[in-house]
Amino acid sequence: MAIQLNHTIVHARDARASATFLSELLGLAEPGRFGPFWTVQLQNGVTLDYIDCDPVPLIEHYAFLVSESEFDVIFGRIQQRQLDYWADPMHSRPFEINRHDGGRGVYWNDPNGHYLEIITRPYGSGS
Repeated sequence: MAIQLNHTIVHARDARASATFLSELLGLAEPGRFGPFWTVQLQNGVTLDYIDCDPVPLIEHYAFLVSESEFDVIFGRIQQRQLDYWADPMHSRPFEINRHDGGRGVYWNDPNGHYLEIITRPYGSGS
């Protein structure tokens, strides 16, 4: 069997609200409940398992590889909600997207400050 990431735990002040925020922006199914977690099922079989934790101990980064059409839809949701977004993880290029490797990418923060990112090309994959 090939080694694959199955799940990771995401600490949140309000696990259900944070899981719902991500699933709505990405257009995924509503979060499910598993033990103390609110789980967001990604389409490659990986789950992000949100758990209540106050205060959130560490800001994490989660990047999602999406198609060009999915990027348009998700980016539209970000704009519709009037969320701040950036072309870079340092937040030095506000209200821009990047065009690394011939694709597109954008960063925004979830309600806990976690860095979320969508990209249409893996880094290092193109020009």
